[in-house]
Amino acid sequence: MTQYRPLAIITHPQYLAHDTGGGEHPECADRLRVIHRQLGKSLLAPFISERVAMKATRQDILAYHEESYLFRLEETALRGQTYIDHRDNQICFESFEAILLSAGGGLTGIDLLEEQGPDLSFCCVRPPGHHAEKAAALGFCFINNAAVAARYWQRCHGRQKIAIIDWDAHHGNGIQDAFEDDPDVFYISIHEHPTFSFPGTGYAEEKGLGAGVGATLNIPLPPGADDALFLHVLERYVEPALDVFRPERLIVAAGFDGHVLDDMSGLSYSTELFGVIGERMSALAGKHCEGKVLSILEGGYHLDSLAAGVERYLLGLAGMRVKE
Repeated sequence: MTQYRPLAIITHPQYLAHDTGGGEHPECADRLRVIHRQLGKSLLAPFISERVAMKATRQDILAYHEESYLFRLEETALRGQTYIDHRDNQICFESFEAILLSAGGGLTGIDLLEEQGPDLSFCCVRPPGHHAEKAAALGFCFINNAAVAARYWQRCHGRQKIAIIDWDAHHGNGIQDAFEDDPDVFYISIHEHPTFSFPGTGYAEEKGLGAGVGATLNIPLPPGADDALFLHVLERYVEPALDVFRPERLIVAAGFDGHVLDDMSGLSYSTELFGVIGERMSALAGKHCEGKVLSILEGGYHLDSLAAGVERYLLGLAGMRVKE
């Protein structure tokens, strides 16, 4: 009998309380609702254990972000203002709690991975994080969940060499900023070319700074890039680079907005691609990281393709093949 890998889903009801101002904003609570509905009826359901996210502490967040920014973010939310830094970054009174819990989702998943729990943790969190910079909110992101998680893994569990693979359609400018001078965190991003896509960063020549030169790998793709091109660059560039770096642990910034139906990018990925990506992430973790992989939800705004893409990705991680 085939043995599928158990999977922990990290979530919290407070994520739904983060109000981005109504149905016109793409980063809405329905994103998580449709994912939970899809997984509830999935073949995965018997292999999933749900865990409640803990709240990230100020110490956790200050491992990357500036304290003055954290105070400003908290004050902005608690004063009842509706956005911070840009109107895209909508918040409400309840948002600050949700932001701390979103960052804490990754920390909860890491603790499970290190305590001999499931080898796979998927943080079904919002708001997302990979655009958030040291002292600025950007692109619906307020605290950089992946950056906070990587520093926590190093500080609290002694795992120094961390790889972060980000295949959201948009470049994770905040993750790159956090680690571009750090040789121990290898940031890899596969995204739509910055000439055509927000936030306008992530050119191939951006390879890190100082001691971190070579520990940033940006792979920009042209509009219309499909499954075949994604898998080509994964095999040609990403997998060999990880063989050289040899990470102890793997973080995946899992964005689903490259789907052909998602109008937040010009990429043309199929739902099936996300299943193959799950298999490849699982294989890379098995080769380098004792099977341990932490996945954190980033983008994905077409609700049906988001739910289907997450399910396929997790099926691939868990070792389940779906017959077409």
